Formats: sequence, structure tokens, C-alpha cells
Amino acid sequence: GIGHARQYGVCLVLNDYWRIAIEEGVDYIHLGQEDLDTADLTAIRAAGIRLGVSTHSDAELERALSVAPDYVALGPVWPTKLKKMPWGPQGTAKLSLWKQRIGSIPLVAIGGVTLERAPLCLSAGADCVAAVSDFIRMPDPEGQVKAWLNATSDTACV
Repeated sequence: GIGHARQYGVCLVLNDYWRIAIEEGVDYIHLGQEDLDTADLTAIRAAGIRLGVSTHSDAELERALSVAPDYVALGPVWPTKLKKMPWGPQGTAKLSLWKQRIGSIPLVAIGGVTLERAPLCLSAGADCVAAVSDFIRMPDPEGQVKAWLNATSDTACV
């Protein structure tokens, strides 16, 4: 929970469940486009929770920007098996395009990101990456987390 995250200096991002985010006082809520239809953005902001929004197309990016997000996510950058998506791989060139369009808003690359692919995302314009399968599908998830931490130990995060 949030207590453990704060104890270890971890920023907690909760996906989709904005009511729980408010109740628990998490740092960020991440919403998909369909979640924007029902989420109470005023209540989220009033609770001091920062907002991230998923995007996959020009129209979705415009909608995301209209709610003044604290970050924008683009994905899937590569094919992902984590969940079924109607969107094909976006590719790193689209990361560069998105970064040009959003300017100083942080850009998160998500979908099919591995330790080896992460630098490609960053060099294309992403400010950070999100990964799930690269941990949970490994025979040694803890070892994989350590490999990520070692590889990014020189990277400063804000």
C-alpha cells in the first residue's frame, strides 16, 4: 500500500481505480481514455493526486491534453501480451512525434518495453518507461528488478 511505498521512497501510481486513489492518497492515478468518461477529475485534483493519461492516436492525445495531465503515456510501443489492445505497436518514431507535440509534459513509453529496449525509448524522446512483463515473466523477477536498478542507477528521476 501507500505506507510501504512512502517508507521506501517509491512513487505509487494506481491504474484506473480513481476512487481508491483518493481514499488511499496515492501519488498518481493513471487513466485510460475510457476512464476519462467516468472519472471525477475535479475530485482527483482536489485530493492532490497527479494525473497520467494513456494515448494511442492523435484524437486521444488531444483529449488527454484537454485535461491538463501531469504526464502522457504512449503505447504500446512494441507488441505486448499483457492485455489485448485494439492498437498495434506505435514504434519509437511516434514517441519522438508525441514529445514534440506535448513539449515539457513528461512522456511515458509503455508496452513491450524491456531493459534492452528502454534506452531506445529514452533516445526517441520518452522521459521514462513503464514495464510489467519484463519483470513478471522472468524466471527471477527480483533479479530483473536489480538489473533495471543497476542499469538506471546513473539516471536522475524527478
